[in-house]
Amino acid sequence: MYLSPFAFISSSPPPHNKTSLPKIVNFLESLPALSFLFATFYFTLANAATFDITNRCPYTVWAAASPGGGRQLSTGETWTIGADPGTKEARIWARTNCQFDDSGNGKCETGDCNGLLVCQGYGAAPNTLAEYALDQYEHKDFIDMSLIDEFNVPMEFSPASGSCTRVIKCTADILGQCPNESKVSRGCNGPCPVFKTEEHCCNSGNCGPTDFSRFFKDRCPDAYSYPKDDPTSLFTCPTGTSYEVIF
Repeated sequence: MYLSPFAFISSSPPPHNKTSLPKIVNFLESLPALSFLFATFYFTLANAATFDITNRCPYTVWAAASPGGGRQLSTGETWTIGADPGTKEARIWARTNCQFDDSGNGKCETGDCNGLLVCQGYGAAPNTLAEYALDQYEHKDFIDMSLIDEFNVPMEFSPASGSCTRVIKCTADILGQCPNESKVSRGCNGPCPVFKTEEHCCNSGNCGPTDFSRFFKDRCPDAYSYPKDDPTSLFTCPTGTSYEVIF
């Protein structure tokens, strides 16, 4: 039942209560602040993004998200998470060949996050990454897919609501065609983990594509293949868009 704040105000002061009027005045003075808090809450709720994470691989994966946690997904299953406006440096990825006990402790061969089913941070390479930052410059979301470090499962990352239609995907046979230097169990290393040189890691921020980064870019042109790959790999959608990630 809705009860107006003004229902607390009587036409005459109650007997034996000399503090009622000051309390009422204090309550009324707090209304603007309460309205501001409500408006802030409503804006956050209205512009929060949801991410539907679906496994279409013919094998089980253990989906992971930072923020968000983690969950086992059999083929065809979907896990939905939410993220507030202002969230940044966020990632979603798949883990493979995992074993966890009843307490949620264990290990994954790829994408492991400190041996936890419910991740509390980033995962270890190799892992194909969907990355996002919400409600940033000019109220835009920034989204991308990264293969800079490594690749473990095919992925599609796309908006699921609103006017944004950009689809980012990497569904090529990266594992089957991975160069010998980059092959690892159930994954394909990016150039930096393999060679650990400035040319491939770009720690100074001054670098260009290499033959090894072109291996990924030729097969997945929408995804980051080296750190300065922004012009062809970073995309925006209006804040308030919801998304889907498909393995």
